[in-house]
Amino acid sequence: MMTPRDRLIVALDTSSLEHATRLACLLQHDAGAFKVGLEAVHACGFKLLNGRGVASPRRIFYDCKLHDIPNTVAAAASAIVSHGVWMMNVHAAGGQRMMEAAVTAVRARAEELAVPRPLVIAVTLLTSLDPRELAVEMRVDASVTDYVVHMARQAQSAGCDGVVCSPREVASVRIACGPGFLLITPGVRPAWAERNDQRRTLTPGEAIHAGADFIVVGRPITGSSDPQACCREIVREIAAASEDGSSP
Repeated sequence: MMTPRDRLIVALDTSSLEHATRLACLLQHDAGAFKVGLEAVHACGFKLLNGRGVASPRRIFYDCKLHDIPNTVAAAASAIVSHGVWMMNVHAAGGQRMMEAAVTAVRARAEELAVPRPLVIAVTLLTSLDPRELAVEMRVDASVTDYVVHMARQAQSAGCDGVVCSPREVASVRIACGPGFLLITPGVRPAWAERNDQRRTLTPGEAIHAGADFIVVGRPITGSSDPQACCREIVREIAAASEDGSSP
C-alpha cells in the first residue's frame, strides 16, 4: 500500500547535475520518486537514470514523452529499460499502435534482462495547453476533458499502465478507466505557490481528492529556499486528503 510520501514525485527539471544531485540527496527521504525530464537528460546525460546518477536507489520517472513511428518508439523504449527506470512515458498522440509497440518492447526487454518492468504511462495533453489552444491551434473539435478521456481510453486499450493528465481531468478519467489504472498529475500547485506556465492546475489535496495516484511537483519545491519544508508540507496535504476517504 502506498504511503503519502510514495505519491509525491519531485520534478528535477534542471540543467545542472550538481543542483539535481543536491536536491535528490536533500529530498530522498521526503519524496517517493524523482522525475527526470528532457532538460536534465540533454544537459547532464543518461547517468541521471542508470544508477550512477542523482537519485539512486530512489525511483526514477523518465519523462521522455516518446512520440514517433511505432518501430522507432519500440526501439527507444527497449533501450530505456536498461537504465533501470521505474516509470517512463510515451505521448498518446502517437496513436494506439505506437503505444502498443512501446508496451510490448518494454515487456520483452525487461524479461530478457531479468529486471523489473518499467511502468509505461501515456501523456494525454500537456498541462500548459488551454481550451483555446486545443480548439484553435490544434483544431481538435472536442472539449479538453473529452479529448483527455479519449486519449486515456486509447492508452488503456494499448496496455499502458496509466496516463499523465492534468488534475482537472483526473475525476473524469478515473470514471472512464476505472480503478487500477494509474493517474499521474503534473501541474499541481500548492495554494501558496505560483502557477508559472501551468494552466489547468489544482492543489495537491484537490488532485488526490479527484482520484490521482501520483502528483508531480517541481518548481514550488525545487525553486524554494527550503525545498525540504515544502516537500514535507505537500506530503502532509496528501496525507490529509487520503485519510478522509475521498481518494481511491
